[in-house]
Amino acid sequence: MAALRIAVNVIFILVCIALTVLVLMQEGKSAGLGTISGAAETFWDKNKGRSREGWFVKITKVLAVFFMLLAVILNLNIF
Repeated sequence: MAALRIAVNVIFILVCIALTVLVLMQEGKSAGLGTISGAAETFWDKNKGRSREGWFVKITKVLAVFFMLLAVILNLNIF
C-alpha cells in the first residue's frame, strides 16, 4: 500500500506543476473589460474556444478537477 500512496503523491505533484504552468501561460482577462464600454466582439473573441487559449482553459479545468479528486483521495488515508 505504501507504493500506491507514493505513486498517487507523485501524480498529485505532477498535476500541481502542470496546473501551475498552464495558469501562468494563459492571458490575463483584463482584455475582456472592453465589453463594459460597448466594444464589439472581434473574430478572435468569437472563436476563442478553438484557439490555443481555449485549449489552455479546457485543460486547466480538467486538471483542476483531477487535482481536487486526488486531494480528496490523499486526505481519506485509505492507503
